[in-house]
Amino acid sequence: MNVIDGNAFGQGRKESAAPERVAFHRTELSVILDIYGRMVAAGEWKDYSIDFLPDRAVFSVFRRATEHPLFRIEKDPKRAQKQGAYAILGADGRVLKRGHDLRIVMRFFNAMLLKAVD
Repeated sequence: MNVIDGNAFGQGRKESAAPERVAFHRTELSVILDIYGRMVAAGEWKDYSIDFLPDRAVFSVFRRATEHPLFRIEKDPKRAQKQGAYAILGADGRVLKRGHDLRIVMRFFNAMLLKAVD
């Protein structure tokens, strides 16, 4: 929301509102929560958190709530044109998978899911 303040000459001055936050869309959350639910059912993951920051949105996955995240799924719109807006980062901060399509990026977990089921 912008606030317009007029002055004596009739010209307005725009004041910027609070910075917009990056968030996951409903379809993106559906893809993420589908994999999350399957990993919970396999006993691999136990908890998650979602952070909406000014520059990116982060979905963190935990084995236990008291630990550091095992994986972070990030949406960074600034990288959308070059490397892709979506990335999976490991516990140590390394980028494990990056891309433009979230469904393709999330396929990274399919191999883990197959191992967990065996």
